Amino acid sequence: MSEVKMPRLGETVVEGTITQWFKQVGDPVALDEPLFEVSTDKVDSEVPSPMAGVLTEIVASEGETVEVGAVIAIVGASDIQTTSDDALSELEILPDPASISLAEPDPETPPAPSPSSAARVPSAVVADGLVLSPVVRRLITENHLDPSQIAGSGRGGRITRADVEAYVAQNRFAITSRDLASSATVSSTSDSGTNNVGVSPTPGQGSPMGERETLVPLTNIRRITGEHMVRSKAVSPHVLTAVEVDFEGVEKVRSAHRGSFKAQYGFSLTYLPFIARAVCDAIASYPHINASVGEGDLVVHNYVNLAIAVDLDFKGLLAPVIANANRKRLVPIAEEIVDLSRRARAKHLNADELSGGTFTITNPGQWGTLMQFPIINQPQVAILSTDGVRRRPVVVTARDGSEAIAVHSVGVLALAWDHRAFDGAYVAAFLDHLRQIIETRDWQAEIA
Repeated sequence: MSEVKMPRLGETVVEGTITQWFKQVGDPVALDEPLFEVSTDKVDSEVPSPMAGVLTEIVASEGETVEVGAVIAIVGASDIQTTSDDALSELEILPDPASISLAEPDPETPPAPSPSSAARVPSAVVADGLVLSPVVRRLITENHLDPSQIAGSGRGGRITRADVEAYVAQNRFAITSRDLASSATVSSTSDSGTNNVGVSPTPGQGSPMGERETLVPLTNIRRITGEHMVRSKAVSPHVLTAVEVDFEGVEKVRSAHRGSFKAQYGFSLTYLPFIARAVCDAIASYPHINASVGEGDLVVHNYVNLAIAVDLDFKGLLAPVIANANRKRLVPIAEEIVDLSRRARAKHLNADELSGGTFTITNPGQWGTLMQFPIINQPQVAILSTDGVRRRPVVVTARDGSEAIAVHSVGVLALAWDHRAFDGAYVAAFLDHLRQIIETRDWQAEIA
């Protein structure tokens, strides 16, 4: 038998919320097979089974928030058989949700805690006689709901996150009308971080609302991203400056090493690592780009923790960090970009790999974009968008001063920046220096 405990997903993470169980009690599990998904304020991760066997007990249900180190489930040996009598006994322990009273329990005769609940780390709060986990309480508060009107499907009739989302889906029109009538406003300093930004339906599963609309519940990462973006726009006066860059020198090196590089490292060499490497060098000359705004001062970082925005197959966005990227050359940076991107999409990152960034690069260019105005990743003061590179006619100047028309690989780099930190001239000088590095560096020497 083995206890499955809430893992520490980062140095600053002290608790996590169970968002989804992939297995049910009695299901066989393999070693390292994902058991459940846990969400923190930094990352969503899948937690694997520590052994092969059978899931014999689920201690924390979906929607519950538990502390790091708390027991989440029990996995027993595969030769342990669960009989029908055992299953019936287990069911008899659980109270019928329909019979649970919503009234405040008599303080003189409190119910005795069961062994499993006594061992569980306290992670819920009580509201109006109902035991609610923090994530459920937040959803109820954000949607201005009365918890007594929501039927709980969790252990002992507790309300789970899925119960709240289902209730919202069934009562969406009533909730929207009530919110509009109250003329609620978004406050960037709200403790709850409520975000009223609308989201259009995206590919995925949704709840039917009729022939013309589909309700797509926001995932935890979608909500957190939205709240962060709203705060960033409220805090930082955003400005966009862009430059056109000739990537012909980069393209020649990529073409020359395309086959051999992939054979040696197992992935293709894109434009992004070249840009990332050049950004680190350009920051050395313009360090205020790599900073954050403090209380009356600018905190300039003497290291570059480079965050790379990763799209999660249209299901959210994460920005894992290449620590001390300014100390690394082209190939190591390329390797880390690929590794972090793969693990981000597989939900195998830990929270520490998503924190501490000092400058961010977002890369929509893989879809051929012309120019994007990104939102700053707080508390940073700038974010660079690397857009599509295309073959275009350009004017080139020979050493003797003569000019000619040639077809080169050309793209746009756009920097969104915080006007509290510096002015446009500083940004223009930084981008011009970045462009020169990309166009003139001996990239062949970086790969050799």
